[in-house]
Amino acid sequence: MTNHVDGNRAYWNKTSAEYQARHAAQLGKVEPTWGVWAIPERELCILGDVAGKDILEFGCGGAQWSIALARRGARMTGLDLSAEQLRHARAFVESEGLSVTLVESNAEATPFAPASFDIVFCDHGAMTFADPRKTVPEAARILRPGGLFAFNMATPWLDVAIERNTENVTDRFVVDYFDMPPWCDEAGQTTFQLGYGDWIRLFRQSGFLIDDLVELRPKATATTTYEGYAPIEWARRYPAEHIWKLRRET
Repeated sequence: MTNHVDGNRAYWNKTSAEYQARHAAQLGKVEPTWGVWAIPERELCILGDVAGKDILEFGCGGAQWSIALARRGARMTGLDLSAEQLRHARAFVESEGLSVTLVESNAEATPFAPASFDIVFCDHGAMTFADPRKTVPEAARILRPGGLFAFNMATPWLDVAIERNTENVTDRFVVDYFDMPPWCDEAGQTTFQLGYGDWIRLFRQSGFLIDDLVELRPKATATTTYEGYAPIEWARRYPAEHIWKLRRET
């Protein structure tokens, strides 16, 4: 286990209850939504028809997405590093009376057999908190040929505009874009980012084709429970989140 894995596990085990309570209104189990401003999947159409498909939520937290997709006929598996997040997930799944397989694992080295899933996805999740140079090849390994890999996360635009000492989002670049290191905050939580060229090269080396890059722009009236993520005025001028949509080569 590397330091960021242990640190992130400890962080989420410590903060899981507070996180689930604070964001309960936004982490809907009925209407799947993307990002901190909860843009509905029915508007973005990232995953498409999920009925009858084997799907992995790659960093599932409380498994709200998994519950919503199971209702739509998907065969869901939720993976998370945190035992406490999975404790909430089990309670939510049981209360909904649905079938979702929950697995405690590091997303950088999962226990799944090759070609296990039709779709691997996350809304932040593993692609924010794990090393992408390990998670992207791992997603390719466990996807079937032609399978979909989709994930939402912060953009490089946002990461180079955050003052690290205050975590304030600015209107200027304050962090070097090239070779962005992992960022470990004061709480011990580590997040990862790559530049656009590095992302594309990593995808191609791992056997992915790029279908789309969807840059999320919240409506002017959008609200969020993630108040510290970025000012909405900023996110309407510059993309604060984006969704990579990839296909495993056949």
